[in-house]
Amino acid sequence: MAELNNDHAFITGGGSGIGLACAIHMARDGARVTIVGRSEERLQEGLSRIPGDATYVVADIANEASITDAISDANDRAPLTIAVANAGTGGAGPFFDTPTDDWDRVIQTNLNGTLYTFRDAGKRIAANGGGAMCAISSIAGLRTHKLMSAYCTSKAAIDMLVRNAADELGQANVRVNSVCPGLVVTDLSTVLHETDVMREDYLSCMPVNRVGQPDDIGEAVRFLCGPESSWITGVNLPVDGGHHLRRGPNLEVMST
Repeated sequence: MAELNNDHAFITGGGSGIGLACAIHMARDGARVTIVGRSEERLQEGLSRIPGDATYVVADIANEASITDAISDANDRAPLTIAVANAGTGGAGPFFDTPTDDWDRVIQTNLNGTLYTFRDAGKRIAANGGGAMCAISSIAGLRTHKLMSAYCTSKAAIDMLVRNAADELGQANVRVNSVCPGLVVTDLSTVLHETDVMREDYLSCMPVNRVGQPDDIGEAVRFLCGPESSWITGVNLPVDGGHHLRRGPNLEVMST
């Protein structure tokens, strides 16, 4: 991997899991890193694991003013060249019984939070001479997941947002891609990877038969945001052990 000594990466949800893995891999290659999240305690814990020049900002990705201020503060410290929209939330339940408040919460955090991050960070990155942005999407944006309509919709929309932004922002020297993880061991996926019947249902759909780790995603994001991928934009990259080749999981098995 080439060095990232002249880069400054802004990473939402960077205090743990996939976001922290992204931060660690970029920092190891020399990038300055700003991690963002709602929990100062979690951000401080994550910061202790990131090598080199790193700091954090407490902000809520679902709040437009909050994330805009965080991006402005980060850019004031050093010109931004990379943005990773990782922070997100989930939810599950039958389609007919989906409360509007739950739907709005997932869409606001996952989709609108990605928009706020890309729109405001992208302006700075373009003004700073260009760079790259990457969203964390999901296998749920590529394959249906029963009982997860809001989450699937939010991730599919993120992938389309990425492609449209890439088409428009290439002329500003800003590349935009997404990574679509399969089942990765994180706090958000605990009920899936720690429930035997659910984990086995996922694994049955993976040609590379193992659950993913945050580093699997962090390495892919690092590649898509680095100079090695300078001719790659508008890609929704599955990093899922081949899960996208088969079917989505059946969450109904958890209720049987």
